[in-house]
Formats: sequence, structure tokens, C-alpha cells
Amino acid sequence: MRRRRRIALLVTAGVLVGLVAVGAAFWFLLVPNWRPGLEDGERYGIDVSAHRDRIDWERVAQDDIEFAYIKATEGQGWVDDRFADNWAGAARVGIDRGAYHFFTLCAPGEDQARNFLRVAPPDDTALPPAIDLELSGNCSDRPPADEVAGQVATFVDIVEEAWGRELLYYVRPDWDEQYPTRDGLDRDLWDFRFLRRPDGDPWHVWQVNIFAHVDGITGDVDLDIMRSR
Repeated sequence: MRRRRRIALLVTAGVLVGLVAVGAAFWFLLVPNWRPGLEDGERYGIDVSAHRDRIDWERVAQDDIEFAYIKATEGQGWVDDRFADNWAGAARVGIDRGAYHFFTLCAPGEDQARNFLRVAPPDDTALPPAIDLELSGNCSDRPPADEVAGQVATFVDIVEEAWGRELLYYVRPDWDEQYPTRDGLDRDLWDFRFLRRPDGDPWHVWQVNIFAHVDGITGDVDLDIMRSR
């Protein structure tokens, strides 16, 4: 009986070790390196900020990356300290680039728009600017939904008037749950779906993975796919 128990324990332990190994291989090897196949009119891209440190844009371009959204600003006064280098680096190797702003709940939309435009003035060679709406990393304030909608609209109106183009909306699920934005959205959507192709949603950019590996970037980076309108 004891021998049978020992065998059963060894078998169970072996199965658990095997499952852990398979899970680790999936998470550390498959997830960072997997890219979904491109459909007609689609191309790979990334979105980056100063958290990615110094980027070798030439190597990025050689890894089939054709566009990049680059963080410019946050709130009413914060500027990403690598924006200028990333903006110039992407252009130098022929990667299409767009600037994005992280919208904070702690500052007026007008002030945030002025901050963004100081750093990312209108550029006819660039992709449309984007607004990043998410609660993760935002301030602790949670104003009423109608107030937030008004401040976002003010930001969008000012930036769109300056750029002469409609903004791209990046809307994370946590934001949309508290401040419904996606339903009835009349702008292009930048959709986050981890490893799952959006099914039937009217997306223009799909953020595929936030743990991707791309040549020329140390550590993980956000992988995106853009499709033609």
C-alpha cells in the first residue's frame, strides 16, 4: 500500500512539473514571440514610451515593424522625456509614426490639449494623433461621467482643430466600464484584445500583446496591428 502511494505521489508530482513546464514555455516563449498572421491591408506596429528606454529603431524596422505610436504627453504638464528621440528615430528609418496623449482625470481637457500640442504640433507626415483612455496608472479622482465626457470632448475638439484630423481613441476596458466610450464612438478605435483578434468590432488598430519581443527593444513592448480603413 505504501509503495502504491509513493508511486501515485511521484506520478502526480511528475504531471504537475510537466504542466508547469508547459505553462512556462507558453508564457515565456510563445506569448512574447507569437504574431498573428496579417490579413489584407494590415501591418505590424508598436506603441512605446520612455519606459522602453533607448530604442534601436533600425533593428525595429528590420523586424517587420512598419508603424509606431509614441507617447508624447500626460496630463497638463508632463512630457515623455524620450519622445523627441523616438519621434526622430522612427522617421529616420521610415517607420510611420503617431503621437499619443495619456488623458488624466485630474486636469482640465483644455490644459491637457495645450500640453500635447506644444510637444506634438500638427504634422502632415504623421499618423493621426491618439488619446489614451484608461484608469490604470491614472490619478485617484473619479469625477462624474458627464464631467469626464465633457473634458475629453474639449481635449479632442482642440487637438482635432489644430491637426485638421480626427483622433484615434485607445480605450481600455477599465475606463469603458466606468466611463462608457466605445458604444456609439464616431472615431477610429484602437482596441486592446490580448492575443484575440477582435471579432466584429469596428477597430482600426488592434493592440495584440503587451509582452511582445521586438528586435531593437530591451524587454517587453506593446505589439499592434493596423488595418486599412
